[in-house]
Amino acid sequence: MGHFTTRRIALAAAALISLAPAAFAQAPIVIKFSHVVAPDTPKGKGAERFKQLAEERTKGRVKVELYPNSQLYKDKEELEALQLGSVQMLAPSLAKFGPLGVKEYEVFDLPFIFKNDAAFRAVTEGPVGADLFKKLEPKGIKGLAYWDNGFHIMSSNKPLHHVADFKGQKMRIQSSKVLDAQMRALGAIPQVMAFSELYQALQSGVVDGTEGVPSNFWTQKIFEVQKNITLSNHGHLAYAVIVNKKFWDGLPADIRATLEGAMKDATTYANAIAATENTTALEKIKASGKTTLYTPTEAEINEWKKALMPVHKDMESRVGKATIDAVYKATGFAAPK
Repeated sequence: MGHFTTRRIALAAAALISLAPAAFAQAPIVIKFSHVVAPDTPKGKGAERFKQLAEERTKGRVKVELYPNSQLYKDKEELEALQLGSVQMLAPSLAKFGPLGVKEYEVFDLPFIFKNDAAFRAVTEGPVGADLFKKLEPKGIKGLAYWDNGFHIMSSNKPLHHVADFKGQKMRIQSSKVLDAQMRALGAIPQVMAFSELYQALQSGVVDGTEGVPSNFWTQKIFEVQKNITLSNHGHLAYAVIVNKKFWDGLPADIRATLEGAMKDATTYANAIAATENTTALEKIKASGKTTLYTPTEAEINEWKKALMPVHKDMESRVGKATIDAVYKATGFAAPK
């Protein structure tokens, strides 16, 4: 009897050992997806859609963990964390790649370079966008998609109608030499600051104003600490959904193909809601009565453009004239006369 029991135990142990690799293979692949904005923004909703599609279509073989609102890393730390593999996926603004050494991405920061959403998509969905993604790969980063979040507006505690109104204003920017040059061309003093620190900085007067998109102004309550918002549409905000290249290349081919499809559909969704979300945000901001919304006249916009167009020329040596010309060609850009 003792021999029989011992044999059963041995067989059971062997069975467990043989099952161990299969059990391990069934453990879900975890993708930590970190970003710096609220879940109810276009980027936040796009990330949620990707999570849903990825988990459904891989039948649980992939688990996407979302970390919005800089829960894991501030925006200055995100890219380093991705390169080190501490997180697998991010959706940073395109301005982040300039400080990383891929300065061509700062073409997206040039003022008034996109006249509408279609012009932006002509770049990101065409050869220019694909070529820019390739430039990230030596940094250990794989680009998956571009997410659109519409046009920038300006805010301050003083009205910003004319170029002269910017003189001496401390304006928060992302770390970008182009955005720095933009603010200086307007007569403002650029202040690089993490997005997560912006509300408190505006509330305390560390900075006077900022630029951004309406959906972020609403969700981050920027309108509560700014008396004036100018609907200038002078710049454009976009994100790149990126992954750690080593992690991505190491995925099983079928999983990678499924995730690519999920990302494509999540991108269509995120881009489709961006305009609606920004319009709704402006309506909510206006209804709050806490700030004044101002639509500049054509003459005022032309005044801004005249002051800002030299930034395009000045940045050729940094961004690359070939990159700027490629964007001009893709968008049909024509400098104002």
